Amino acid sequence: MTLTESEITGELVRDLLREQHPDLAGRPVRLGARGWDNQMWRLGDDLAVRLPWATDSADALLRKEHAWLPSLAPRLPLPVPVPQRFGEPTERFPRPWIVTTWVPGAPADRAPVTRGAEAAETLAAFLTALHRPAPEGAPTGRGGPLDGRAERYVAGQLAEATERGLLPDPEAVRAVWEDAVAAPAWTGPAVWLHADLHPANVLTADGTFCGVIDFGELCAGDPACDLAAAWNLLPDGAAARFHETYRPAPDAATLRRARGWAVARALVGVLVGDAGVHGRPGGKPTWGPPGHAALRRLVATAG
Repeated sequence: MTLTESEITGELVRDLLREQHPDLAGRPVRLGARGWDNQMWRLGDDLAVRLPWATDSADALLRKEHAWLPSLAPRLPLPVPVPQRFGEPTERFPRPWIVTTWVPGAPADRAPVTRGAEAAETLAAFLTALHRPAPEGAPTGRGGPLDGRAERYVAGQLAEATERGLLPDPEAVRAVWEDAVAAPAWTGPAVWLHADLHPANVLTADGTFCGVIDFGELCAGDPACDLAAAWNLLPDGAAARFHETYRPAPDAATLRRARGWAVARALVGVLVGDAGVHGRPGGKPTWGPPGHAALRRLVATAG
């Protein structure tokens, strides 16, 4: 089932809480945000209800967050939405949902970082803390090799962006990607990854990062997948400070792969930001500028 925007209301949220978590049902409910997979409804000042509304995959992603994020959150130096309650599917709402802590801040696609050095250190500290070896049985997903499926996906994205005239120098972008695919593979342990660090999933306040949200793609794999954030999230000139601060210091091959992941994520932003492409009607205009900026940075520092 795919729900539409009109089918999730504050009244529905209150009814679901009364049915399964009545001790929370008396709190004020108001819309917080509509994301790609889920809607977020504020529940008082410190909690939120996340309900899937637009993609079939959201159900499994919410279950994964509920299972794994509570044990990871205490060691992370930035606030993250920690699951507190689980909502089982019912006839009224036949999909799972969760209650999490609310993380204040503005998405970085709407409020970009302005204090680059501080943001670089904050992001490096967050990923240093997150990137610990994952236990046996940890979920897999993104963070695998860049060849195969990822290579075919990016080739399609690059071709589409080129056809639409969205890239000033598509061959330079292609060169960065091909260098990443040719880099030696990760041979270390599979570490915990956020795996979806694009600007809409990182929050800012006062010009720097203040929180990280949406752990639906949480998985174990190559840290290069997350290290791409140095180009996707930070302003010009800040990536070097990030790489100096992150531990263990990434080797040359890992940085090459990270640049490939950054290309992949930036292309998604460029295409989603273009009206009518891979998104809701009208696209997501705030995703385009960070995507273009990341590709410009990657091309400018190639070689």
